[in-house]
Amino acid sequence: MHYPSKRFIKFMIVGVINTLFGYSLFSLLILLSFRYEIAALISTVCGVLFNFKTIGIIVFQNKNNYLIFKFIVVYIIIYLLQILLLKQLVAYKINIFVAGALILPPLALVSYTLNKIFVFPKYQ
Repeated sequence: MHYPSKRFIKFMIVGVINTLFGYSLFSLLILLSFRYEIAALISTVCGVLFNFKTIGIIVFQNKNNYLIFKFIVVYIIIYLLQILLLKQLVAYKINIFVAGALILPPLALVSYTLNKIFVFPKYQ
């Protein structure tokens, strides 16, 4: 049986913290009547800064601040996927809060994979 790596487990634990931060901000902005595209953008931008440090240091043991540019590219991709998935689910009349929660697991897997391959490949 293949078990998840320690790095992936750390990523998931850190991801829970990062997700609580980002999803709480997203939900707050929705409650304040922001459009979901804007709420997702603001929560993603704030999340990128918060997540870069937690993922870089805790998961990949890396403090290189120059990697933020690659990290931003990854989160632009994540943001675009988020909007695409939210748009699809909202079109099916799924509540925006439920839709936001439903897309978290697949986006987490994409984020981990892109960070591992593109942002922190030397720190495996």
